[in-house]
Amino acid sequence: MTAATAQPALPPIRARRVLPGFTLSLGTTLLYLTLIVLIPVIALILKGVEMGPERFWRIVSSPRAVAAFQITLTAAAIATLFNAIYGLLMAWVLVRYDFWGKRLLDALMDVPFALPTAVAGLSLTALFSANGWFGAVLHPLGVPVVYTLLGIAVAMAFTSVPFVVRTVQPVLEDMDPALEQAAVTLGARPWTVFTRVVFPAILPAWLAGCTTAFARSLGEFGAIVFIAGNLPFRTEIAALLAFIRLEEFDYNGAAAIALVLLGFALVLLLVSNLLQFWASRHREAVR
Repeated sequence: MTAATAQPALPPIRARRVLPGFTLSLGTTLLYLTLIVLIPVIALILKGVEMGPERFWRIVSSPRAVAAFQITLTAAAIATLFNAIYGLLMAWVLVRYDFWGKRLLDALMDVPFALPTAVAGLSLTALFSANGWFGAVLHPLGVPVVYTLLGIAVAMAFTSVPFVVRTVQPVLEDMDPALEQAAVTLGARPWTVFTRVVFPAILPAWLAGCTTAFARSLGEFGAIVFIAGNLPFRTEIAALLAFIRLEEFDYNGAAAIALVLLGFALVLLLVSNLLQFWASRHREAVR
């Protein structure tokens, strides 16, 4: 074919986008983010600034507030420790084994996401009360759950366990089986394979899931108020104390407590995002 008869090169066909252009899409998402997230958070921060550091510290350092923070953090730590172990085991079972009812069990892991927290709190209270299915066994053994710190931890664990499972599960699914097979070929025992090959690969995702679960536990309210009994200095959590201050029209007190919880949440979310970034870099390095 000669140069005279050569057809001119056609311009590349641009891929059609289902959504509008970048500017409109970004502007819409930023607008909703501002209205739903940023404005309420900024309003809360401004309320804290308005009361001044001295009054803010006097509110958050009062004996009742300190006790509420201690109860919340302690129960959240217990729930996260349980979820760290149980969530890892559940993710392992769902990924590594095939059995009858596996799909149902996998779907049940999302029930705490879909179930209203008030319904969860009522159900847990009924189960762990003195005449409940579990409470009838635990109470004679001297292990009361309802109206105790343990009950708060149980409610927190129930609502936050999916965060660990759903964070670890996809990482386990994406792992290359050749790594474990190579370790077995070299004579490694199953526990050695897990501790030296599998666990280091899922560690960033596992830590991120635990951090998110801890943050979720700190903010839980509906599932706890029914099972905790809400006794000041014993089972009163920080979120409930903020709610009580609102009912008393003490807006500064509610804002101060909410700001402390917001600070905890922001720090934990920052840690979670850093761990997820580390996890993505780790997976890229392995590949």
